[in-house]
Amino acid sequence: MDSNTPTTSRDVRLLRLLFAAQGVTAYEDHVPLQLMDFAYRYTSQILQDATVYNDYAAPNGNENSNDNDNNNNNGNDDDDATGSSTLTNEDIRLAIAARTSYQFKPIPPKKMLLELAAERNEKPLPAVMPMWGLRLPPEKYCLTDEPLKKKKKV
Repeated sequence: MDSNTPTTSRDVRLLRLLFAAQGVTAYEDHVPLQLMDFAYRYTSQILQDATVYNDYAAPNGNENSNDNDNNNNNGNDDDDATGSSTLTNEDIRLAIAARTSYQFKPIPPKKMLLELAAERNEKPLPAVMPMWGLRLPPEKYCLTDEPLKKKKKV
């Protein structure tokens, strides 16, 4: 990891500072770029989902679309086509909750894992069969004895 050169972006330098603050000193150079790529993709997907939820909640960009269509638009539907309504915190929270439910697997509680392990470990292991596995030839034909030594020529 090179020192902060002028060619590194501000985000990469910030991630390196975060790594150093957390005590992470050994990582490959492409790790900050992967984290930035993940953050960009995740954020853009969340914002796209939030926009869809916002459009569904207020299709015309207004809460009371029936009353405001006649009074405010004056026959101009350009605002509806561009989706000029602003995103709310509720739209973003809904998008995060919806994506989290299928994109990330939640960690099961430790108590549940211990109960499953105890239930599984109650069953004894099956006994080993006497003729199990690979059969070897008789001992005299195996090369499992001590190494052979050559006789010295006299």
